[in-house]
Amino acid sequence: MSTGTFYEQVVALEREGLAFVLVVLAESLGSAPSQTGAKMLVTTAGLHTGTVGGGKVEAKAIGLAREMLAAQAATPQFVKWALRTDVGMTCGGSVKLYFEPHVAGGAGAAWPIWIFGAGHVVQALVPVLAPLDCLITVVDPRREWLDRLPRARNVRYVQADSPEELVPAMPDGAFLLCLTQGHAFDRPVLQRALAERRFPFVGVIGSESKAKVLQKELVAAGLSTKRAKQFHCPVGLPFGSNDPREIALSIVAQLLTERDKLKAV
Repeated sequence: MSTGTFYEQVVALEREGLAFVLVVLAESLGSAPSQTGAKMLVTTAGLHTGTVGGGKVEAKAIGLAREMLAAQAATPQFVKWALRTDVGMTCGGSVKLYFEPHVAGGAGAAWPIWIFGAGHVVQALVPVLAPLDCLITVVDPRREWLDRLPRARNVRYVQADSPEELVPAMPDGAFLLCLTQGHAFDRPVLQRALAERRFPFVGVIGSESKAKVLQKELVAAGLSTKRAKQFHCPVGLPFGSNDPREIALSIVAQLLTERDKLKAV
């Protein structure tokens, strides 16, 4: 269960861009297990916070909410269940529940930026990005490099021995940056990102020569030639030197430029 008040959790889920269903007990008659107005939040993982009374009613409500999430339902609905015949309880009575789905990446969601790597450029990049209205995830197998990064309310750090395995869990609207230790670490992330997902921005640190090598390897791994070219390398706008701080500024400038292009569409 999550901490914070109920509505703080609503705001947190909206900000993270996670899909969830708000469930409210709108009517309670007879031997129903809770008071009218009881509420809970359900995510794809199950109960997130709150309660509508526990027991069979709550289990059935969580099941329906998860079905709505799986179907990507966007329309609210009311259901009315007789406790004995619909829920399987021995007591009499009925409940009326309101289910309000909130889709992933909905209004109010922060701009998700996923950074693979925690080296010198990322050490300079995170302090520039953190004050912006974004939600940053930094992934790296090296705990010691993650521990050097600054802590902020909108930044989270994930140690993963196989970072590419996290690509399927990324939100659809995420901007992805491959700023890892080198080519061998960038390519598995890039492979999964281009083969399995459709992110609005994918950037890889490196040179034009590196980009050509990556494209050749991606095609050899089964991607079409067109798809294998759909990433930015070298990432960042063409200004500044090779100083990590200047590279970081060039990357932020490109991210903001691409973000604003999407807003204008």
